[in-house]
Amino acid sequence: MAQSGKGRLNYRCPSCFLRDLDIDMFFDKDKNEYYCIRCQFTGTEDKVLEMNEMVRTRYKAMMQRFEKFDFD
Repeated sequence: MAQSGKGRLNYRCPSCFLRDLDIDMFFDKDKNEYYCIRCQFTGTEDKVLEMNEMVRTRYKAMMQRFEKFDFD
C-alpha cells in the first residue's frame, strides 16, 4: 500500500495480515502506539515489528522454486 501521512511509517496490521488482509495501521501520538481501524489490535512499534516478523515465516519459501520432490 502507498505511504500516506498517517504516522511515522505505515506498518501492516499483523492480526489482519494473518488473515490475508493488507491493512495499514494508524499511529496515536498521545499513546505512542499503533492501532488498526479494522480489528482491535494495538501495540508499540517493537511489538508490531515482532509480530510482523512472525507472519513472514508463512512466506519463507515464496521465492524458492521446488523442482525435486523425494517423498519416498
